[in-house]
Amino acid sequence: MTKPELIKKLREMTQAGIMDVKKALDENNDDLEKAAEWLREKGIAKAAKKASAIAAEGITSIGVEGNKAVILEINSQTDFVAKNEMFLELASAIKAAILTAAPADLNACLQVKLPTGNTVEQACTELTSKIGEKIVLRRFQLVTKDENDTFGAYEHFNKKIAVLLVLANKVDPTIGKNVAMHAAAMAPKFMDRNSVDQVWLENESKILKEQTIAEGKPADKAEMIVKGRINKSIAEVCLTEQNFVIDPSKKINEYLKQNNTSLKAYYRYEVGEGIEKKVEDFAAEVASQMK
Repeated sequence: MTKPELIKKLREMTQAGIMDVKKALDENNDDLEKAAEWLREKGIAKAAKKASAIAAEGITSIGVEGNKAVILEINSQTDFVAKNEMFLELASAIKAAILTAAPADLNACLQVKLPTGNTVEQACTELTSKIGEKIVLRRFQLVTKDENDTFGAYEHFNKKIAVLLVLANKVDPTIGKNVAMHAAAMAPKFMDRNSVDQVWLENESKILKEQTIAEGKPADKAEMIVKGRINKSIAEVCLTEQNFVIDPSKKINEYLKQNNTSLKAYYRYEVGEGIEKKVEDFAAEVASQMK
């Protein structure tokens, strides 16, 4: 076989990526069987077979170091694996690496080296091979604050939701944690009116307008009614304008002002949000592999 034919054949056999396949062939003098075995030993072939699996479980987590903080989501296929010690250790290692290396985006983060010498991407592939489930770093946000500002953070006990805030001025961290807990429970879409997404606003306006017309409101009053309803909708989805869960007599912005602070940044991660989940039949998968 020619080299291109060998590459094609080995990819069909192992489902490994083209660069891994080329390296396997180079390392084994173009011996197809030895190259396939090399890929299996490295865990690459096994991990590649999981590449198309949907990983919608996992954890969210926050790390803080001085004036830097990171919030991330790392996924697995099942909640059981998300509680695995190796999985949790990997998440901690990635957090520490992000705080040190400060990668610009996810692609850059995947190439960051961990203390083991592996990149983040290689470590996820290796753990996928060991555990037998797809492991993937889905997203992260590195946040920096001024020396005189304060981080507010909250991780839910099951690690399914995490909230990271930046508050103006040096204040009691409990204030930030209280607001972060509120955000975890109430899931505001935006920090304040200035951060409302234009696409969301246009869609909400369209829906409310259609509802108002369907109710048979007079045309001369419909526009004013729609404006009022939009204003109410915005207040419901903006963190600063929500009624504070701990003290419903106050809005969040009132609680913050009372404590000589304001909100400068807001990030809320929930495991699997936006991922179309697939019901996996792991018993059938295992049975098929035993044939």
